[in-house]
Amino acid sequence: MDKAGSEEKINYPFSIEDLYQLYLKYPSVCTDTRKVQKGDLFFALKGENFNGNLFAGQAITNGAAYVIIDEAPSILNDRMILVENSLKALQALAAHHRNQFSIPFIAITGSNGKTTTKELIHAVLSEKYKTYTTEGNLNNHIGIPLTLLKIKNDAEIAIIEMGANHLGEIAGYCIYTRPTHGLITNSGKAHLEGFGSLEGVKKGKGELYDYLRLYDGTVFVMWDYDYLKQMSAGIKNIVTYGTANADITGIVENSTPYLRVSITKGQPSGSLQTRLTGDYNLPNVLAAICFGNYFKVESDAIKRGIESYEPSNSRSQLIKAGNNTILLDAYNANPSSMKLALENFARFPGTDKILLLGGMAELGTNSIAEHEEILHQIGSNKWKEVVLVGGDFLKIEHPYKSFPNSEEAGKWLASRNIKNTAFLVKGSRSMQMEKAIESLIQRK
Repeated sequence: MDKAGSEEKINYPFSIEDLYQLYLKYPSVCTDTRKVQKGDLFFALKGENFNGNLFAGQAITNGAAYVIIDEAPSILNDRMILVENSLKALQALAAHHRNQFSIPFIAITGSNGKTTTKELIHAVLSEKYKTYTTEGNLNNHIGIPLTLLKIKNDAEIAIIEMGANHLGEIAGYCIYTRPTHGLITNSGKAHLEGFGSLEGVKKGKGELYDYLRLYDGTVFVMWDYDYLKQMSAGIKNIVTYGTANADITGIVENSTPYLRVSITKGQPSGSLQTRLTGDYNLPNVLAAICFGNYFKVESDAIKRGIESYEPSNSRSQLIKAGNNTILLDAYNANPSSMKLALENFARFPGTDKILLLGGMAELGTNSIAEHEEILHQIGSNKWKEVVLVGGDFLKIEHPYKSFPNSEEAGKWLASRNIKNTAFLVKGSRSMQMEKAIESLIQRK
């Protein structure tokens, strides 16, 4: 078998094929005993603060058909299968399953916008094809195998989101996902603690290009970004999108309150009215159009797919709360996405605007400097109020309101009768900034 199709060898008491035959009988895979359903295959995984082997018996009690464990003392009956490493077994099973398909596998990574881009592409391709994709942001070493194992025999296209916070991670995912097509949304200041620098981020994300270059895959490149042009050099099959000089081009027609895009080259021609906030979503929309064109989705279906997509899970959501307006983009944050969000909010109509910003995580030694840069950007505009929450915002002197966590910020907000105001809510996932606006939403 060639390198692209190789599977990591696991010391099973029986073969990977035997395990796969078991999976075919019980195709629902679970790693959380709290979510086990009758007939599941439960993989007992371990981490710094948990050990699934300790709950193997509970998984059986909850209905699991079989449990895959990697600690011998956990063996209670013949429905428990001992392997050397449960996580590697899960990944090897996913690789074996992926190898049964000859359909396009699209891999998406990037610092910002990858989940929204994935959802838009899924919305477009689903208009024509039976398309499977990553649920939510299950984009790591556990989520990707689980995503692969949810792909059924009727699949015509699969879309796999890949997150990463250190070098070698994307390369590892590619070995068992074997993407045929790929997209890097962008490469910005995210996970600097793990990647070490912006160049490290580019190298890490670029591992997807490296794989597709080696195996003659096809990449979709935002042609406005010179660094993506450079990173994709040498790849034979490149499809481009951007604001000019690309296969698919478009510009922002209007972004208030929702983004409206004018397609200047490609199909569907004319305008697209999205339900996304912020002109920073333009590349994400163009990417979806680009994939639709490439896979020969009718122009009306492309338009329908994009216009019907409604964001959720605190990503680019516009929420009306009484006479207040909330731009909720609090699923995650890094210096690049925070900068774009602030620029977009500065252009938002009205004069009464409040910032509710949470600290940015995983920035390593650059963290204080990056938070100071955001503070400098905040100071370049006039706001009704600025509220900063947690993280390294607490370590820097500034003239703004400050709270240790989103719950305390929420109490402050609930005590005030704020009306006719626009809010930008953003922060890293650990900040859980959506909690700060619960009182506003409850009053709507």
